[in-house]
Amino acid sequence: MQKSAIELGRLVRDGEVTATELVDASLKRIEELNPELNAFILVDEEGARATAAGIGPGDQRPFAGVPIAIKDEAAVNGLRLTIGSDVFGDYVPDFDSSTVRRLREAGFVIVGRTNMPEMGILPVTEPRRYGPTRNPWDTERTPGGSSGGSAAAVAAGMVPVGHGADGGGSIRIPAACCGLVGLKVARGRVSRAPTMGESFLVQESVLTRTVQETAEILDVIAGYEPGDASWAPPESDTFAAAVRKDPGKLRIGMTTTPALEGDLDPPCEQAAREAAEVLESLGHDVVEVDPPWAGEDQLPVFSRVFGTNVSIGVTIGAALTGREPSPELVEPLTWELYTRTKEMDGHAYQLAKMQLETLSRQIVGLWNDMDVLLTPALAQRPVRIGEIDSCGDDPWNEFRKSGYFTPFTAIFNITGQPAISVPLFHGDDGLPLAVQLAGPPVGESLLLSLAAQLEEARPWAERRPELAAA
Repeated sequence: MQKSAIELGRLVRDGEVTATELVDASLKRIEELNPELNAFILVDEEGARATAAGIGPGDQRPFAGVPIAIKDEAAVNGLRLTIGSDVFGDYVPDFDSSTVRRLREAGFVIVGRTNMPEMGILPVTEPRRYGPTRNPWDTERTPGGSSGGSAAAVAAGMVPVGHGADGGGSIRIPAACCGLVGLKVARGRVSRAPTMGESFLVQESVLTRTVQETAEILDVIAGYEPGDASWAPPESDTFAAAVRKDPGKLRIGMTTTPALEGDLDPPCEQAAREAAEVLESLGHDVVEVDPPWAGEDQLPVFSRVFGTNVSIGVTIGAALTGREPSPELVEPLTWELYTRTKEMDGHAYQLAKMQLETLSRQIVGLWNDMDVLLTPALAQRPVRIGEIDSCGDDPWNEFRKSGYFTPFTAIFNITGQPAISVPLFHGDDGLPLAVQLAGPPVGESLLLSLAAQLEEARPWAERRPELAAA
């Protein structure tokens, strides 16, 4: 799985390799590496091989025969869905989510499900049910979360593409930890059908090695589905075309001020400043800005809205298995968020959401004077396994501690703006070192164009962990 998903699709189409050969290679890598990394929690060898057997040369679907991993959060017909939690038991959906359906229609072959933290709460992937996923760059450290299993699988070369979902940084964080491209799309760009009309915080996308792959896959999964409550307006051209366009001279704001109090690791700050220098060398104007979130602690307000999503997940999981929610079925942090939310009335929820929307207007106002905002992707280097513990004695402190690790990402889930993590550098500690670019509302095309320009100036796709190159 050393080639891009785009190139692999072309090889199958031209008859230079078969879909079965690609799937067998993916399954072999999973067999070799998963015992150490624990990226996959379910491998569907029989289903993947059966799908691959039906794909032949000349198949014009863009990704025909290309293996893909699906996070344990999206419905896949016939595959167990648990969202990392015991509360879902062994529930097996009898339908595909719209994103999964579109990925299948584009020719992707699903080889299995990847690990995630329970209910997608934490930016590390260490669920009690399945155990920790390890970073291929350093197996003592986290691959990030919540799409950590998918990120580890792509970084290790098990699959060329991993599905993810991002409700507070859950694509961008693992992309930053594992040296990948991670795009959180604009609110409403990718449908949440058929189970949800819309989502205030969570958006689906993929983790890849290159900007071009991310753009071409976004062309596949983006778009309205019947019954969507709201959706992002369609672009005038494809996202793939945006990658090939010069972004022009841009006004880029930069801040290293985190949205939560806490220390910023010097390498993370230095990465943002060096990225600013690269951008200036490409002809852009870069100016430091004071963000509206400076000095504000938004975690309590954010947690009321985010925690409601968690509470609903617990309630649905228990209902699907015919049980009542209980602390035995979920981790202590999940139970803490569940009980706090249950004690909150609808008035408090709507007030919290309104506060976030008010903050959003202030943040989006920055784009009156700029085109893109540059920040560090993370505030700390990838933390060690066990450093953030959802089963610890003080769950709320663990939740807050996770925010110190990742204070730059959730802001753009609140505003609904697109944001992308790009692995522009590599640290002295041997780990990838990423920055985040945030675009204007529904501005994925601009972000992809700029990210592609950075990738051309400072290529990263061939940087691979030793474990993947073996």
